[in-house]
Amino acid sequence: MNKLRFNSPLFNKKVLAKTLLLGFVFSVYNFLCSLSLFAQDGEAGIREATNKVKGYFSSGCDLMYAIGAVVGIIGAIKVYNKWNAGEPDTSKVASAWFGSCIFLVVVATVLESFFGI
Repeated sequence: MNKLRFNSPLFNKKVLAKTLLLGFVFSVYNFLCSLSLFAQDGEAGIREATNKVKGYFSSGCDLMYAIGAVVGIIGAIKVYNKWNAGEPDTSKVASAWFGSCIFLVVVATVLESFFGI
C-alpha cells in the first residue's frame, strides 16, 4: 500500500504559499470588479423588457398565422383523404382540424388586442 509522503509536491510549503497568494489575489480582483457593477433601476428594466416584447410581437403573430395556415393545409388533406375513403368520422376530424386553425388565429388576435400592439 502506498503511503502519502509529506515531502510530496502537494504538501510543499512554497507551492501552498503560492496557491494561497493566488487565491487571495483572485478574491481581491473579483471584489474590485464587483464594485464597478451597478444595478439597473427596476422600472427601467421592466420598460425595456416591454419594448423588446412589443418589438418581437408582430413577428410572433405572423408566425402563428403561418403555423395556422400550414396546419389548415395538412388538416384539409387529411380530411379529404378520409372523405374519399368513406370513413364515418370525417365530420369529427374536419371540425377538430378547423377548430385548431381557428384557435391559432383567435389566440394571435386576442393577444394582439390584449397587449395593445
